[in-house]
Amino acid sequence: MKFTLSWLKSHLNTEADAATVAEAMTMAGLEVEDVHDPIATLAPFTVAKIVSAEQHPNADRLRVCQVETVDGMKEIVCGAPNARAGLTTIYAPIGAYVPGLGVTLVEKPVRGVVSNGMLCSASELEQPGDSDGILDLPGQLQVGTPAAAVFGAEPVIDFEVTPNRPDWLGVAGIARDLAATGMGTLIDYEIATVRGGFACPITVRIETPDLCPVFAGRLIRGVKNGPSPAWLQHRLSAIGLRSINRLVDVTNLIAYDRARPLHVYDAAKLVGSEIVVRGGQVASDTGEPEHLIALDGKTYALGIDMCVIADAAGERPIGLGGVMGGESTGCSEDTTDVFLESAWFDPITTAQTGRTLSISSDAQYRFARGVDTASVVPGLELATRLILDLCGGEPSDVIVAGQAPALPAPVTFDPARVERLTGLSLSDDRIAEILSALGFEIARGSTWTVTPPSWRRDVEGAADLIEEVARIEGYGALPSTPLPDQGAPSRGVLNPRQARVRLARRALAAMGYAEAVTWSFTKQSTATLFGGGDDRLLVENPIAADLDCMRPSALPNLIQAAARNAARGHADAALFEIGPIYLDDQPTGQRTVIAGLIAPHAARHWSGNGEEALFGLKGDLMALLSQLGAPVASLQLVQGQNRDWWHPGRSARLQLGPKTVIAEFGALHPRVLKALDADGPMLAFEIVLDSVPEPRGAKAKTRGPAQLANLMPLSRDFAFVVEDGKAAGELVRAVAGADKALITDVRVFDLYRGQGVAEGHASVGLEVMIQPREATLTEPEIEALSAKIVAAAAKTGAVLRA
Repeated sequence: MKFTLSWLKSHLNTEADAATVAEAMTMAGLEVEDVHDPIATLAPFTVAKIVSAEQHPNADRLRVCQVETVDGMKEIVCGAPNARAGLTTIYAPIGAYVPGLGVTLVEKPVRGVVSNGMLCSASELEQPGDSDGILDLPGQLQVGTPAAAVFGAEPVIDFEVTPNRPDWLGVAGIARDLAATGMGTLIDYEIATVRGGFACPITVRIETPDLCPVFAGRLIRGVKNGPSPAWLQHRLSAIGLRSINRLVDVTNLIAYDRARPLHVYDAAKLVGSEIVVRGGQVASDTGEPEHLIALDGKTYALGIDMCVIADAAGERPIGLGGVMGGESTGCSEDTTDVFLESAWFDPITTAQTGRTLSISSDAQYRFARGVDTASVVPGLELATRLILDLCGGEPSDVIVAGQAPALPAPVTFDPARVERLTGLSLSDDRIAEILSALGFEIARGSTWTVTPPSWRRDVEGAADLIEEVARIEGYGALPSTPLPDQGAPSRGVLNPRQARVRLARRALAAMGYAEAVTWSFTKQSTATLFGGGDDRLLVENPIAADLDCMRPSALPNLIQAAARNAARGHADAALFEIGPIYLDDQPTGQRTVIAGLIAPHAARHWSGNGEEALFGLKGDLMALLSQLGAPVASLQLVQGQNRDWWHPGRSARLQLGPKTVIAEFGALHPRVLKALDADGPMLAFEIVLDSVPEPRGAKAKTRGPAQLANLMPLSRDFAFVVEDGKAAGELVRAVAGADKALITDVRVFDLYRGQGVAEGHASVGLEVMIQPREATLTEPEIEALSAKIVAAAAKTGAVLRA
């Protein structure tokens, strides 16, 4: 919404300048976006007269002009075809910034002749008018007159209108709020009734009162249309509107002045004597919607839920109610009789029509936000008076069809609540003064009854009234009261699960995994691959067709994320996600999992592929479980019992007994990867965080004392023969438990099958790290410990290799 300072002052008696007005608007809640002051832009430019204009010695299309300027006589080179002796125009001195060209003038020769300035066209000064030559101004203007005074330039304020304040779409509404803030005195112009000279020959019939509850109009005959007077053209052009003719300009003026859209029809082009307000129609034989050629020259298909204005007994569309008129009844220079329309159209219908047809006219913008319901007849009277003043003519009586919507409901209001809600200590008289200045009617008593004006349908309760009081009194007047001291600030406390999630996130990031945040949904067919897909877990209103089912595992989303990375040239992915999975539709069916996935596609290297990726993944999993406090030493590694989306020969699970599965890990089945359009191999793990037991003992905020041994450690190697295929982890756990006080680590360093080892068996080499605590171990003590180790291994079926 734009308006000029002089336009505002036609409704507000104030001496404030544009900057002061903009500041007051901002403090009153009107969001000012820009204040454009062309006076400052045009400050360097003044009126000058060409004394002589001679042909340039070195150019056929240039003239060397002697120009009388505010700076004295100047020689200026000009290429305009209308440059001649005696012409009054605008002069720009050296150093001036020319806004239409975006350049700053410098003194330089033009074909050998130095030009000491510039003579300007309208476009170079960003002014309307013919730009084929330099400006041709009236000769009576004095040399040195500022260009801003010649063009009548004035500041223009541009601000953003919030959807709840359609009254701000008229300058009168802005003036009302500014007057309430004390910026000036509101000039309240009485809208006089224009007496009709004859009965209106055109009638109006409303078939759809839900789309248009009230429609007023009158005929004005004998008008003389044509270009608008200079004051009206200037007022519209200053805010970026193009002047069309007197009749149309009057409707545009009132739309911006009073937020009251109007429309004029050429009465001679109407078919019949009845205007019908109805919904759109569809041809019964073809099913095709009716069409309207609008004033913008475009043809629109009209839907049955749109408000249509029609003539010819309701058969021919001549306009879209509240949006745009039709080309068939538009006014021209030859128009002599007009029918003036002032109606109220349903905001929701008008907004939807604009969106459907991609039309955003000034009328549609206002009606979609809600025009003042009490302005129907006053707007008609105001437009009638302006048309009679500018175009002459004789008006008919006013006809009104339908009934305007009811006024806003009264609000029960306790003025004491103003201080309770805002802290502002205001007297009842001051509160009443503010509300009255905004147009509210007040019936005072023990409690007040406040009736909002017809243009304030956004006020629905006492809190809205309190906001109005605070807004006008000034948000700067709100008291600044510090919050009471509550002592030391409370620190957030994480529950055990939240603490583990944070710890896991940091640990996996340190290992080189990148966190992925994916949907908790997946496609039903994908969920079926991972043991889910139950109809009870389908989403009733999915955000996408392929996200219609709650996920039973976090792995499918990670697989698809890794596949997308691979498709974009990043095949060697390492991703993790911590989030929920859904096993059934009950609250107990939700689990929190930690899933990790790697797609081992390392670059080729002469030294080979290094460590087997699956062993690396297992190492990451065990390190993560250790950091989470899981009893890693007690975990059982079980192969061959993983679910069917894991590779049967390259996967396993960790459990605490058969019913408490902590994690599954290994290679994903090629069948599953193919179904998800992902290239293998891909390795993954999935930890059920709910199944990981919490460590025993109370957690301390500080670390315990460091257990640093002061004696040298030693190692002993053992080779045990075990059944081939037996998990080495069982042997390692047994050996480590032989003496927990002395044995600190057990590592597998060799695996041998062949000569010297019976068929069906394998030799497993273990390195046992021994850390003395109190004294250096003697040889008998070491032998006794070795015997314990051999005995512990024998319990698993392992025999010391001879």
